[in-house]
Amino acid sequence: MNPIETINEDILGRIEGSLDSIRPYLQADGGNIRVLEVTEDKILRLEFVGNCGTCPMSTMTFKAGVEEAVKRLVPEIKGIEVINLA
Repeated sequence: MNPIETINEDILGRIEGSLDSIRPYLQADGGNIRVLEVTEDKILRLEFVGNCGTCPMSTMTFKAGVEEAVKRLVPEIKGIEVINLA
């Protein structure tokens, strides 16, 4: 395994850990969030799934929950995009 893959696996593991802290709240409402990719520029691309994909509160959930959790635990992420914010 090359060093780039190791770094990406570390970042991905910490991203998943940060999302795991808010997943129970999403799952309680019939939704979840999925990591699509981390770009070379350290942009995290996510997708809300289930009920979260169509929820009118998904923008607030993203700003107050997802974005804060990821930025706190994975500070090297430069930006976060959700492909399907309602």
